[in-house]
Amino acid sequence: MEQEVISMPRIGDPAPAFEAITTQGPIKFPEDFYGSWVILFSHPADFTPVCTSEFITFASLESEFASLNCKLVGLSVDGLYSHIAWLRTIKEKIEFKGMKNVEVKFPLIEDITMKVAHKYGMIQPGESSTKAVRAVFVIDPSGKIRTIIYYPLSLGRNFDELKRVVMALQTADMFNVATPADWKPGDDVIVPTAGSCGVAKDRMEGKESNITCHDWFFCTKPLTKDEVMKKIQK
Repeated sequence: MEQEVISMPRIGDPAPAFEAITTQGPIKFPEDFYGSWVILFSHPADFTPVCTSEFITFASLESEFASLNCKLVGLSVDGLYSHIAWLRTIKEKIEFKGMKNVEVKFPLIEDITMKVAHKYGMIQPGESSTKAVRAVFVIDPSGKIRTIIYYPLSLGRNFDELKRVVMALQTADMFNVATPADWKPGDDVIVPTAGSCGVAKDRMEGKESNITCHDWFFCTKPLTKDEVMKKIQK
C-alpha cells in the first residue's frame, strides 16, 4: 500500500498563497497581511475542549500581539456556520482561567475541502486524516515563513512561547543578533560569530567594547528590555 506523502513549506519559504472565506469575511493570504507579522494556526475541530481553551487565550492576548504588529489567523476544516456557532458559544458560555465573555475577533478560516490544510502540511495521517494538527506558522511582513511549530492533537499550545518567538524574531531582525536559549526581552543577546581570525582575536583580547566573549565563537552583549520594546512595539 503506497504511503501518502505530506508536503509542507519550510522555514524561509514564501507562505503558500490562498483565498478563503473566514468569520471576518474573505481574505487573500498572505497578500492582505503584507506589512504585518502573522501567526497562522490550525486546530483540529470546532466544539472541542483543547481548541476552546486555545481560542479563548488567543483572543484574550490579541491586543498584546497587535502591539507587536502581529495579526492572528485561525484555521480548521470545519465550515463557516460551525465556526460562527462555536465562537458564539465561547463568548456566551465558556470561562477558562478567569477569562470569560471573550469575543474572537480575528479571522477563522473555513477549510472544509482541506485545500489550505494540505498546502501547509497541517493534515498528518499519523494523527488523523480528516483533522488539522495544531500547527503554528509565524510569517514575517514580507510573507516569508520564519517559524514552524507542530503539536499533536492532545497538546495545547504555550502562548507565552508563541509571543516570545515573535519578539525574538523581531529583535534578531532589528538588532542583527541571535537570541540564546530561554531568551526574553532584557536578556543578553548573541552577536554574529567572528568572520575572520582578526576579529576573533580582537574580541578575545577585549578590543570590542560592550561584548563578553566566552570563546571566539560565542560572544554576547547586553540589550535592555527598553531598547527592545521601543523597536518592536507599535
